[in-house]
Amino acid sequence: MLLKDKVAVISGAAGVRGLGYATARMFAAQGAKVAILDLSEEASRQAAASIGQDHRGFACDVRKLEDCERAAEQAIAAFGQVDILINNAGISQPIKIMDVTPADYEAVLSVNLRGVLFLSQAFIPHMRQRRSGSIACTSSVSAQRGGGIFGGPHYSASKAGVLGLAKAMARELGPDGIRVNCITPGLIPTDLTGDRLTDQMRAEIVKGIPLGRLGAVEDVAGAFLFLASDLSSYITGAVIDVNGGLLIHG
Repeated sequence: MLLKDKVAVISGAAGVRGLGYATARMFAAQGAKVAILDLSEEASRQAAASIGQDHRGFACDVRKLEDCERAAEQAIAAFGQVDILINNAGISQPIKIMDVTPADYEAVLSVNLRGVLFLSQAFIPHMRQRRSGSIACTSSVSAQRGGGIFGGPHYSASKAGVLGLAKAMARELGPDGIRVNCITPGLIPTDLTGDRLTDQMRAEIVKGIPLGRLGAVEDVAGAFLFLASDLSSYITGAVIDVNGGLLIHG
């Protein structure tokens, strides 16, 4: 098992169709104990219970540093250690540049970018003390291509910010034994896309993907598993594309 005796914390992981939950499920199958963080404590607990009795769920609004610090305290108290942090919580708005209001911008940047900073800050002291840790963040191919299907320009900006923040953290935290990496998924059908992905849209999108299919949540979970495990022990500051070749094709 790749994550035997490891403890992982995953944000935005209560939705059973989401990337975070798929990652939690795969981590558990590989021997990890998992703490699921999401806005609802009840939903987080139910999601954790559904992958096994050794896992826990906690409420956390990643926009609030105090919430992140409390979640870190709870996870460390529950398991005694945290080895892996997956910054996955995020939101999207499919609107055009002139339609982005100050409230829209604040909402998306607050969850997608500030949330990565705050949750990382909450766990870094513990990882520094142990001189060990793997932090991985969910960015997006839209950060690299300058836009996506279901994310507006402020979404692209937030996910590009995640790339820069993660690289800066990797540089600063490397001497502490902490690795920081990013994943840039392409279009993965989840609750974030909902019912907006029509069959016609799907067919058009697939034409631009060399591997000829949309991604699945397990594709992203597998990349996170690699970054969380010792298989990637000499990898930090990296960006792994999980988009079927969409980026090279576009």
